[in-house]
Formats: sequence, C-alpha cells, structure tokens
Amino acid sequence: MIEIVDSKFVISAPNIKGAPESLIQDEVVFMARSNVGKSSLLNALTNHKGLAKVSSSPGKTRLINYFDVTFMDRDNSQKKFAKFVDLPGFGYAKVSKSIKSDWEKNLTDYIASRKNIKVFIHLVDCRHPNLDIDKSVSDFLVENSNDSQYILQLFTKVDKLNQKEQNKLRKEFPHAIMVSSSKKKGLAKVNKILFDLLEGYSTND
Repeated sequence: MIEIVDSKFVISAPNIKGAPESLIQDEVVFMARSNVGKSSLLNALTNHKGLAKVSSSPGKTRLINYFDVTFMDRDNSQKKFAKFVDLPGFGYAKVSKSIKSDWEKNLTDYIASRKNIKVFIHLVDCRHPNLDIDKSVSDFLVENSNDSQYILQLFTKVDKLNQKEQNKLRKEFPHAIMVSSSKKKGLAKVNKILFDLLEGYSTND
C-alpha cells in the first residue's frame, strides 16, 4: 500500500521566478477551476487536514503554493520524495481584468516553462464534466506537456452522483479517475499511480 507519510508547506510564490529550487524533486501540479475541491483533495491525499487552506471565497488565492511530500510503500518501506504544487483556481476570481491577465500569464509561464514538473493533475467537478474552460485546460496541457510528463484527469465530488450517473461518467471518460475527498474514495489509487509515475513506471490506469 502506498501512503503519503509526511507533508509540509514550503513556500508561496506569485510566479515562476519565486519557485523554490528543487533540482532533485519531481513536481506534481494540481490545477482546477475554482470551487472544485482542490484544497480538500490535497488535504485528503496527505491525510493532513490543515495542509492546504480551504477558502470560503473561491478564486481568492492567487499564489502558487508548494508542499514537500514523502510517499512510502508500506510493503517494502521504499520512499519517494516530491513536491505538490497547488496552482490558483482558474475561471472564477473576482479581480480586475489587469490582475486576472497577469495571473493567467504567470500560470501559463509556469506550466509551460517549469522543468521539474512530472505530473499534471487536472481536477474536474464530476457534476459538470464538459465545461468549455476544462476542455481548454485539457487542450493546453496536451499541447504544452512533453514526453517525460504525465497528465491525470480526476473527477472530484463523485459522492454527489448516484451509481447510474457514475457509470455514465465512466463510459464517457474511461481513463479518468473518480475521487471523493469526504468519502476517501479513490485516494489510495491516486497515491499508487503517483508513486509509480514518480518512480518512472508508466501506467495504463
């Protein structure tokens, strides 16, 4: 069983220039439309309720937050170190157009330029799986990621769907992973996939 046994906040930065040096650490980038449950998922994956701040005002955070995490394979005590990168939520923030433009440019620069990124995790609210903004993000990641990077699409809040709705979603998105932070559904699978990808193994999940 793969678990995250240690996690801690490192730093917040407004853009790639403020990113911490982490030459020996792969980065796992979490990105989502605001109010999709990104902070709750980070806390659930790390089993650390206060790691990522859950804001009552979606879109409020405009900083890139970095966390050091330690994975462990409980079967053989093998560890793997990485950084989780929490990008600001997109598509919601009540800010001026100039601030929003600068913010989006910073995110674009980070995603396209940061060499440490190993995995992109794109979170989608399972109740709204076909929004144009999520389609744009998916297309952007495909266009800007390289052969050494992986893209995972996770559908959040799956506990809000009944079984029939879940089956329909699986049929439409056969390679997506469904998770529920509140019900702990799918979290072990996500950590196992991340551990394997960070180890350099490919996955068909």
